[in-house]
Amino acid sequence: MPRAKRTVASRARRRKVLRQAKGYFGSRHRLLRTARESVRTALVYAYRDRRNRKRDFRRLWISRINAALRAEGISYSQFMHQLKSSQISLDRKMLADIAARDPRGFHELVSSVTANTPTHASV
Repeated sequence: MPRAKRTVASRARRRKVLRQAKGYFGSRHRLLRTARESVRTALVYAYRDRRNRKRDFRRLWISRINAALRAEGISYSQFMHQLKSSQISLDRKMLADIAARDPRGFHELVSSVTANTPTHASV
């Protein structure tokens, strides 16, 4: 019975790992064992940070909206409540973009939202 040689598959597997480790420093892109460890860790970080990126951007948008609203004299939470009760459906990404690029339009939006919504301080 002939000897089974699996060099093609194993070489392809190793080459795949080393290709993924391209650009790593030192032995991390040369030696298979360290390259494998580095690639595995990098993939774990990539998976985790794809989720964290969504978190980070939401925090950034909220910070930008809050900064623009403080200049208008209203807090972020009050504005978001008034926005929902006015039935205006703008997400935080769009609000942050409007606040950064079009301050006059953002001012008009804030004044229209605060004018339409009654305050509950008199209750």
